[in-house]
Amino acid sequence: MAGTENKVEYGLSNVHYAPYSIVNDEIVFETPIPIPGAVSMTSDPVGEASKFFADNVVYYVAKSNQGYEANLSIALIPQKFAIDALGEELDAEDGVMNELADSQGKPFALLFQFEGDQKATRHVLYNCTANRPSISGNTKEEGTEIAPNELTLTASPMKIGDKMLVKTKTTSKTTEEIYDSWFTKVYKKTVAPAP
Repeated sequence: MAGTENKVEYGLSNVHYAPYSIVNDEIVFETPIPIPGAVSMTSDPVGEASKFFADNVVYYVAKSNQGYEANLSIALIPQKFAIDALGEELDAEDGVMNELADSQGKPFALLFQFEGDQKATRHVLYNCTANRPSISGNTKEEGTEIAPNELTLTASPMKIGDKMLVKTKTTSKTTEEIYDSWFTKVYKKTVAPAP
């Protein structure tokens, strides 16, 4: 896929989530599940730079990367996402969704892409949790105003292989195989076992 780098990025699309579990000390991601209706996403870094002063100057700066706090706006929260990530429960007999006070949702990887002038850049945040969304609505007036649902996410570092990763994204040098399979399996670097 080696090509020209993007000059600009715009347009959020292809949002997916992939719950994961830890099996025999290895992280196993499920197949990514689409979250349709992406409107916008903003993420702010968590962590800070600590300055050490000596000789009357900033002598050393230690940076801490604790991931991101993100807001994801989507048209409607899918029922499966509410069950998997928010810990809600579907009553199979009555067909209602219950929000349980003591329920914990599963952590998940969040996959998405931003369009570019050359090719879309695909991202994965490996270790996300979602907070319950606010409940809001307005009366219908002369026109119908549709407000998106807002999810607040925390993306934390996670040990994958020998690295503490927060996120990974594609570049102009990403292979076609990795790029094309981005939304069918969560990318993890494959390392050949030592002989």
